[in-house]
Amino acid sequence: MPGPRPFVLLSAAMSLDGHLDDASPERLLLSNAADFDRVDEERAAADAILIGGNTLRTDNPRLLVNDPARRAARVAAGRAAYPLKVTLSASGTLDPGLRFWHTGGGKLAYTTAAGAAVLRPALDGLADVVALGGSVDLGAVLDDLGARGVRRLMVEGGGSVHTQFLAQGLADELQLAMAPLLVGQTEAPRFVHPAAFPGGPARRMRLLEARTVGDVVLLRYAPKEPAP
Repeated sequence: MPGPRPFVLLSAAMSLDGHLDDASPERLLLSNAADFDRVDEERAAADAILIGGNTLRTDNPRLLVNDPARRAARVAAGRAAYPLKVTLSASGTLDPGLRFWHTGGGKLAYTTAAGAAVLRPALDGLADVVALGGSVDLGAVLDDLGARGVRRLMVEGGGSVHTQFLAQGLADELQLAMAPLLVGQTEAPRFVHPAAFPGGPARRMRLLEARTVGDVVLLRYAPKEPAP
């Protein structure tokens, strides 16, 4: 029997016109120092952090809890200093030289049966590789994470991954940091892609919180719960 699925938190910083980044080779910093610290706090509260393979290749992130006091508090509570780092790749074409594999604690890569043939030798000694058959099914990912004891999963993108979690009704909370920027580039990555979202375009989510974090506005929604 699989364990209970984790609570799924989607987290993203977004421009006012819906972009996660611009189209330049350098990453556009949408958040400010206070919001980066807020995200670090959310990471410290998570059992695992998930990022899509495309974003992993593009951004080459480390996905760490940066505050030593927060890491110490996790250890004092009997947890690993860093959350489990998780990624998805149907093709299995992930560079073993990426910083993701060489920083923090445990790593886990979900892929297809065909992708595992590529990824297992590439990530030998760096990460556990889980083959999910012919596709990377998010429900199967959540079931497996639950069986591993993951109770809170933080999803940090990118747009394709956010779209899939929202379209499949698998997100329990959505946190959007709205930056006072307009990207205005058609080719820039967007927060979500076109999809058939539950309830259609007229469905309103329940707002949990709205507050300022410096010049950024944090919006927290419950995607599964309609507005009253």
